[in-house]
Amino acid sequence: MSDKKRILITGGAGFLGSHLCDRFLAEGYHVIAMDNLITGDLANIEHLFGREDFEFHHADVSKFVFVPGKLDYILHFASPASPIDYLKIPIQTLKVGSLGTHNLLGLARVKGARMLIASTSEVYGDPEVHPQVEEYFGNVNPVGPRGCYDEAKRFQEAITMAYHNHHGLETRIVRIFNTYGPRMRLNDGRVLPAFLSQALRGENLTVFGDGSQTRSFCYVDDLVEGIYRLLLSDYALPVNVGNPDEITIKEFGEEIAKLMNVEFKPTYQELPQNDPMKRKPDISKAREILGWEPKVDRAEGLRRTLEYFKQHVQTTPSGQVDNTPRSF
Repeated sequence: MSDKKRILITGGAGFLGSHLCDRFLAEGYHVIAMDNLITGDLANIEHLFGREDFEFHHADVSKFVFVPGKLDYILHFASPASPIDYLKIPIQTLKVGSLGTHNLLGLARVKGARMLIASTSEVYGDPEVHPQVEEYFGNVNPVGPRGCYDEAKRFQEAITMAYHNHHGLETRIVRIFNTYGPRMRLNDGRVLPAFLSQALRGENLTVFGDGSQTRSFCYVDDLVEGIYRLLLSDYALPVNVGNPDEITIKEFGEEIAKLMNVEFKPTYQELPQNDPMKRKPDISKAREILGWEPKVDRAEGLRRTLEYFKQHVQTTPSGQVDNTPRSF
């Protein structure tokens, strides 16, 4: 058997998971990607097939997880992550955050592996503290429409810390803020792919509420760097990883329109229930503990992301744009 470090990445065919596969392969790891392909897409990792240091397992971690041989690290990134997905499959969302996490923590314990879980800024809910610090407990509605995602992630953090404290398991928790970049699903419902897809189709941009709510967008390469550093650090408590450059949704729509060289024409719709009005990470811990901060500014990140969207949004013979995600 190779003496390479072996890492399991669940959700490995997803947006973030596929970028993590690339990064750990580049760092010399043997990467095992696992995905049930409910929201993941094999097209994100097809460039890796045929490599001796990469393997793909089509499996649902909520049911059972088996990986033969040694395992040094586990990254648990299996979960629907956009409102369109987790409102459509709320029970699977809850199960992958609870049963899936439990199964993987058990695997990590048996293998003696260090496990990092992908938590989210959604654990803060619609925050009453701004910017959000890791010590803030959040303002979450457990029985609202977003509760299936928010509470799955909050439980995920709780059981991970229980394994860390009770069993002495090596664990890491990253709280991920809004992230964007190539391989986002064009129709996943999040604001950036929605705006870019609508602009490419020549449609008005859909703005929920009055557009005054804020988000902070981190380019995927920056996020991956933060996750890499956190995994290899000695810090077990949650760490925010995101870009603190805050912008309103309306201002963001104006940026997209300018980038696309089109007029900003918003169509306003009712704000979804429990949609956070503010979102900005305090990244003091990431700076201090990991020596990390984002490097790619939004203008550059948007240019890179737009190039990907232009390549993957296909024009039909009628002149309309078809943004159906391509899969095997």
